[in-house]
Amino acid sequence: GDISRNCTEEGWSEPFPHYYDACGFDENETESDNQDYYYLSVKALYTVGYSTSLVSLTTAMVILCRFRKLHCTRNFIHMNLFVSFILRAISVFIKDGVLYAEQDGNHCFISTVECKAVMVFFHYCVMSNYFWLFIEGLYLFTLLVETFFPERRYFYWYTIIGWGTPTICVTVWAVLRLHFDDTGCWDMNDNTALWWVIKGPVVGSIMINFVLFIGIIVILVQKLQSPDIGGNESSIYFSCVQKCYCKPKRANQHSCKMSELSTITLRLARSTLLLIPLFGIHYTVFAFSPENVSKRERLVFELGLGSFQGFVVAVLYCFLNGEVR
Repeated sequence: GDISRNCTEEGWSEPFPHYYDACGFDENETESDNQDYYYLSVKALYTVGYSTSLVSLTTAMVILCRFRKLHCTRNFIHMNLFVSFILRAISVFIKDGVLYAEQDGNHCFISTVECKAVMVFFHYCVMSNYFWLFIEGLYLFTLLVETFFPERRYFYWYTIIGWGTPTICVTVWAVLRLHFDDTGCWDMNDNTALWWVIKGPVVGSIMINFVLFIGIIVILVQKLQSPDIGGNESSIYFSCVQKCYCKPKRANQHSCKMSELSTITLRLARSTLLLIPLFGIHYTVFAFSPENVSKRERLVFELGLGSFQGFVVAVLYCFLNGEVR
């Protein structure tokens, strides 16, 4: 809210309304012990989750960067996803350090350039994370649909989508916020119209990812249930197998058995098929609801369970990767 003071003959008057009233905070109002315990539990949960994710993702990045035989377009996409999760975890710790540095402090008073910059960085990292999850689903879908797949050209566009789109959206949001809603530390999103500049593209990527998930399942079922694979379909299978591995394959591998090709294709699809519902469905539950609705449940899903996303990604895309083992 707005706070003003009048210049009188006796000097400046007291601020009106009071800081606590303007910020919607009652100095005499105390939360129940159960609510305090709940929020402390959620914070402890996501602190453990992001710490675990940060360690596992850093280890996975070292492994993928260390061995040259693992350098290929598929793993480059995985590495970008790892980086987005690492940045997300770091941004959460920085945000907590800035907003809640003092245990008894009221962050409603904070309104500095540094604090706002931290929130811009935080939203960028979160948005980039969702877009690289979308890229993973898009990559697998393209892999199964396209017969000839120019990976380098596609990877160029993937990079633009994954890092460029969040840059544009967050920049637009920051400019609009600066001109139309420059209050507090930008950690509250009371202006719904401005918040949808960030939330809209994220929700859109999640919805498209879910559609890709359904499409991938349909394609895999059709291919794997086919009793007789013709020449064209066989070449499609072999093309997919070539793209699943970083090392080039020889021509005599066209003689691979159908069961072997199916196993390889399913192994490639397994990680992304698990990630799309795991990291998308939980967000769509609250995607179109107001920010103040189901706040407790939203905290558990987005902060508690969501903090372990990076750990699951590292396990699926690195530690359980047959090439790494």
